[in-house]
Amino acid sequence: MAGESTALSVPSDDVTLAVRRSGTQTGPTVVLVHGYPDNHHVWDRVAPLLDDFDVVTYDVRGAGGSTTPTGVEGYRVERLVDDLVAVLDAVRPDGGPVHLVGHDWGSVQLWTAVFAAGTDERLRGRIASYVSMSGPDLRLYGDFLRTAFARRQLGVLANQLARSWYIGAFQVPLVPELVMRRATRLVRRVLARAEGTDDTHWSEALARDAAHGVNLYRANAFRAVRTPPPTPTPVPVTLVVAMRDPFLSPAMYEGLSRFVPDLTRREVDAGHWIPWTEPVLVAETVRSAVHTAREPQ
Repeated sequence: MAGESTALSVPSDDVTLAVRRSGTQTGPTVVLVHGYPDNHHVWDRVAPLLDDFDVVTYDVRGAGGSTTPTGVEGYRVERLVDDLVAVLDAVRPDGGPVHLVGHDWGSVQLWTAVFAAGTDERLRGRIASYVSMSGPDLRLYGDFLRTAFARRQLGVLANQLARSWYIGAFQVPLVPELVMRRATRLVRRVLARAEGTDDTHWSEALARDAAHGVNLYRANAFRAVRTPPPTPTPVPVTLVVAMRDPFLSPAMYEGLSRFVPDLTRREVDAGHWIPWTEPVLVAETVRSAVHTAREPQ
C-alpha cells in the first residue's frame, strides 16, 4: 500500500545497513543516498512526494541506524559502493533497474557506482538514471583542480579551495571528532546560518554521524584526487547545480559532459541542502529523470 514504510537490516561486509522502503513496490525503484553529516532523515520531505514510486533510503555506514566500520579504511568509496550493491540485492533481488539519487557524499559515492556501471558486473544493467546534487566525483574534482592550475585559472582554483577548507581540517587526528561530539549545538547554528535551514533538519544522531563521517574525507579525499579521470558512463545523469552552495563552485562541473555524454544540467537558486530546503524541486527532478530514462544497457 502506498505510503507505508518498512525497515530492513542489510548486511554488507563488516557493517549492517539500516534500510527503509516506502511508497509502492509496483512503481519504479528510486534509491536516495544521503551525505555528510546527515542520515536518511534528510529525505523526509522528498520521499512522501514520490509515494507512487518504490522509494528506498538507507543510512550509510557509520550514520544513523547503520553500524560503524572498525577503521578509516572501512570508509573507502569502494566499500560504499559495496554497500549500495548490498542494498540493491536486497530490494531488487531480480536484478531489475533502479534510479539513483545522491546528495553531498551520497552523490560522491554514487558517481563511483555510475562510472563503474559498464564494467562492474554487480552493477551492469542495473542503473537506469542518476540525479546528482552537491557532490562531485572525486576523480573529476582532482581533474578540475589540475586543469585550473594548468590553465592558470588561479581565481577559480582559489575560490574552490577556499570553499573546501574543511577537507584539510578533517585530516587532523581526533580534533574534528571532539568538536563534532562536544559542540553539536554550535555546528547546528553554523550550518543553519550558512544555509538558512531550520533545526528540525538535524536528527538526534548528528553528533555521532558527524564524528564518524569525518573518516569519509580521511579515507578518500587526497587518494581519489590523485587518480586519473574515469572513462565515460552510458548512464543518463541529471546534474542539479545549487548556485548558492557555499561548499562547491558551479565552475567545477563545466567539463562534466566529456565524461557523461547523456547529461542534463539544471541550475537552481538554492543552497547546499536542497533535499531539505527544496523538496518539491528535488521530487520533480527525480520524477523527470525516471520518466525519460531508457532501459540500461
